[in-house]
Amino acid sequence: MFDHLGIGVTSLAESRSFFLKALQPLGVSVAMEGPHSVGIGRNGKPSLWLCESSEKPTHLHIAITAQNRMEVGAFYEAALAAGGKDNGPPGLRPHYHANYYGAFVIGPDGHNIEAVCHLPA
Repeated sequence: MFDHLGIGVTSLAESRSFFLKALQPLGVSVAMEGPHSVGIGRNGKPSLWLCESSEKPTHLHIAITAQNRMEVGAFYEAALAAGGKDNGPPGLRPHYHANYYGAFVIGPDGHNIEAVCHLPA
């Protein structure tokens, strides 16, 4: 449904660093960059735009697809190392569905960032 998503951040430098480190295990890197924004994604396509804003951004929940459960764990460790706060360690979430395996981290602006794999182990 979505081609790309843009979110406001209070510090572009801090959020750029956090998201690139946290999402590196999922194959995400800088796709495009401007003076006040950065587009990150896979294979050179910007799927998530971070735009510096003087307004306090509303907290969002963003879930990024992982190829397997190991990537979910790698994301979680990388995100914590990048300064994220734990919001749910890697594990099954059977209340969503039997194979829902995710991990959740709060980023610099309070956004709930998740990596999720829907495949069976």
